[in-house]
Amino acid sequence: MSWGRGVVIAVCVLFFAVSSAGADDSTTESWLPHPDDATWTYAWTDSFFSKTPTKEKVTVKENTGSAFTLAWTTEDLDNPPAATSSIGTVAFQETGGGLINTDWSSNSPPPQFPILCAAVARCGNSLASTYYNIIWGGRVPVLSAPLLEGASWSSTGGAANDVASSSEYMGTEDVTVPAFDKPVKAAVVQSDITQAGALGDPYGSGVRTVWWVYGVGPVKVLFEHSGGSAAPVTTAELQSTSLSPKAPPPDANYFPLDKGLKARYSWTNTKWLKKASVQDFVVDQVVNNSARVSVKTVSGPIKVAGAYGFTLRSDGVTNIWGTTSTASLVKLPALGPKKLPVGKRRHFFTPFDLMTYGFNPLFTAYPTTADSWEGKVSGRDYKVYGVTGTSKVLGIQKVKVPAGTFDALAVRTTLSQPGFPWGSGTRTSWFAAGRGLVKLVFAHGDHSTSRVELLK
Repeated sequence: MSWGRGVVIAVCVLFFAVSSAGADDSTTESWLPHPDDATWTYAWTDSFFSKTPTKEKVTVKENTGSAFTLAWTTEDLDNPPAATSSIGTVAFQETGGGLINTDWSSNSPPPQFPILCAAVARCGNSLASTYYNIIWGGRVPVLSAPLLEGASWSSTGGAANDVASSSEYMGTEDVTVPAFDKPVKAAVVQSDITQAGALGDPYGSGVRTVWWVYGVGPVKVLFEHSGGSAAPVTTAELQSTSLSPKAPPPDANYFPLDKGLKARYSWTNTKWLKKASVQDFVVDQVVNNSARVSVKTVSGPIKVAGAYGFTLRSDGVTNIWGTTSTASLVKLPALGPKKLPVGKRRHFFTPFDLMTYGFNPLFTAYPTTADSWEGKVSGRDYKVYGVTGTSKVLGIQKVKVPAGTFDALAVRTTLSQPGFPWGSGTRTSWFAAGRGLVKLVFAHGDHSTSRVELLK
């Protein structure tokens, strides 16, 4: 019997649409890998409504690009008669913003469980399985990507989107589960879940913690339901799997998009801007790891006000738009490309203009010294900038600027804009975890050098 079916509806958010382009559809290297032959077996209990441990075997039912469906069953697992009988499916899609749940179906929940709807009839909610506890209250996303230090997100769930959650990545820790003979490193995600208006809404509310192991998926779930010290607790642990745990990717956030984050920069150029242009930046809007960063002048010969849009996705940090209004007392060289009318060409008026110029991404989601990427002679960035070149992560370097000394991620980019030496050269940018850009040096093709430093 099909039961509890859910459908995701696209929503337009604030000031720009979120795209799933560039999502990682790998079936082996992710927080929930799904090769065709993968299997997982979980055992779960509820301290009040289902005290007898129930084993569930999960398999991959279907793989279609970035979308996949898992199926579970309690049959043929030697479960005792008092265990919960369950069979169902749960569908996911890997997007640039994270793992989302798109659908589910199963048999009806056991009659002794709380009713998680406002009415008994046609209730499409249940917590009587491992994966129902994982997707409850947080379907878009189930798990945000990239999973970096300080990550937090809000989501909804339930058949009528009547369950809300606020989730936070707590970092990594070693966890012990029966599936492995020694502790494994897991990413810990804690969610505060609320449901109001359901007959059993205390049971639908509470604090859930999920331990995710890279290369395996969720290995442990602890849902402490609301209702005081005697409230039920649901626990699920991975008993066995065909997959092997892998070391999690680095979680340092070198370009945090945290609302209210502020930075003040100075920008000079050895030939064209000898008196520093000092500008303030602030992250003033954030939705789903997409943010607007505003800029205004503090002092110097360039008077500017504007804003930039950035996204943090599984393919890295991307600048998606920018707009400025400027009055300058200095005349700076022109930028190309030649094929664009003069009025549509970009300019260097702010440190972020220097930082984002050329091609995306600024750097990859989990940057390592093996990462490099090229500016293509096609696509949006080439139409806007007409620039080719190569970017490479150099690694972590210690840099000293007026704001302090930082261990910063260094990214070097070679840039070529034919006919425009001001738009050609070599740019090195340094990004510090939790702060973002702290230093930039752009050696232009006209033999001048721009220098940007974080003041505070």
